[in-house]
Amino acid sequence: MSGKTVTSKKFLQPIDRLALGVMLVLGLLIGILLLSGDHTAPRVRDFSWQDKQVGAEDTAFILTFSRPMDHASVEANLQIIPPLPGKISWAGRRMAYTPNFPAPYGTQYQVQLKEAKDKLPGIEGKGTLVEPFSRSFRTRDRAFAYVGVDGQEQGRLIVYNLTTQKKTILTPVDLVVMDFKPYPEGDRILFSASDRKSQEQGLVTAQLYTVTTGLSFQSPDQPKASPETFGKINLVLDSKEYQNLKFDLSADGKTIVVQRVNRRNPAEFGVWIVQPDAKPRPLGNQPGGDFLIAPDSASLAIAQGQGVAILPLKPAAKPLDFLPKFGMVLSFARDGSAAAMVKFNTDYTRSLFLVNNQGVEKELLRTAGSVLSCEFAPKNETLYCLLTQLIQGEEYQEEPFLAAIDLKAASDSKQSPVKPLVVLPNQRDIQMSLSPDGLALLFDQLATRPPAATDSLRTNEGQAIATGVLWLLPLVNATASTPPAQIQPEQLLPGFHPGWLP
Repeated sequence: MSGKTVTSKKFLQPIDRLALGVMLVLGLLIGILLLSGDHTAPRVRDFSWQDKQVGAEDTAFILTFSRPMDHASVEANLQIIPPLPGKISWAGRRMAYTPNFPAPYGTQYQVQLKEAKDKLPGIEGKGTLVEPFSRSFRTRDRAFAYVGVDGQEQGRLIVYNLTTQKKTILTPVDLVVMDFKPYPEGDRILFSASDRKSQEQGLVTAQLYTVTTGLSFQSPDQPKASPETFGKINLVLDSKEYQNLKFDLSADGKTIVVQRVNRRNPAEFGVWIVQPDAKPRPLGNQPGGDFLIAPDSASLAIAQGQGVAILPLKPAAKPLDFLPKFGMVLSFARDGSAAAMVKFNTDYTRSLFLVNNQGVEKELLRTAGSVLSCEFAPKNETLYCLLTQLIQGEEYQEEPFLAAIDLKAASDSKQSPVKPLVVLPNQRDIQMSLSPDGLALLFDQLATRPPAATDSLRTNEGQAIATGVLWLLPLVNATASTPPAQIQPEQLLPGFHPGWLP
């Protein structure tokens, strides 16, 4: 009886009643909060391109939100300044924005979002406004490399940054640069060069080197790194036992393919592969002619006999495919979906074909002249080519011209897909390069003379280069109905053999 009295008195204590009251009030507040929802503002947790330098290979950025968003309100209020048209897709709280075309190089962009709302279950048009978001990214600088022709620049590899209007000489005066290929990040360039004295004596001593450009293009998926000082040269492949001829660099920058000839036994020639942390070694397949590494960085297209062989980049491996119809591969689309190939016809004409990865072959043009080079636009909608037309007369003469080939119009047999852009009279040895964003073409214009013993700069045809000029051709709406006369090239610098950096 006394135990019950004590328990009853304990529950009636003031502090117990206060604690019980607080618990009831807190429970009620928690219930109201759960019923009314979270009132903190939704926000963008991550922007994949924030403060990055973006290149043509970067195809989309991602916004990650702190909670599920109302898709329509986000899409209606997202702003990119300057405008960059594109498509939006969603995966939970992540929104991907894919531009319709590569962002033009040398441009600063601002990405802004406000007035968008989060998504409340079962309630349309209601929700909490997103925390205002504003971040920036920029595209890589518009820069290209070329070989100098005048004074102390003669034969030296030079980088010109169009965005900053800065010229940088990369190689020393005692090397004469013959060819080059930039690495994917633009921080280095692979080049072949001969000693100037040996070059003037007519000796073939080309060796492969790399040189730093001093540029640092920070890709979105890589940590921030400081640029190396420009002009640091590293020997990749010497010429003591073999002559080094044509070479190519894979798209991932990890494999070099070189055509080599044994100095003691000229009958021993073929292609070699050079890869990091491995000794140079011959591919071990039958010798071939012109070649090109495929975009997958794992296979090689090479002219062999009466066709083009596709070889894996593994010594002594069997060919993956053989295309007997064609004699040369000019270029691949960046995604590997198609290639531009040349067929040599029995009537002494040449045909340019578009061959896709499904085996479909489409003849784009047939010419009595030559098809010198071609490059695909970033979205594979246009093929830019350097062609020649045969000039009627007593002497055989070809006149080069630059042309844009509309690959969509090529499917219509009633419409010619070839639109000439610029005619280049009295020229033959011309080289062109398409910018990574597809908005401009670089090409050179050379003045030549008969070679002398002391000439160090020569064309592919053996003529001495007296001087050269680089030109920039804008390509906005190059395949539209705009008259070609409205597209005028701009003279840039003395030099030759231009090549855009990625």
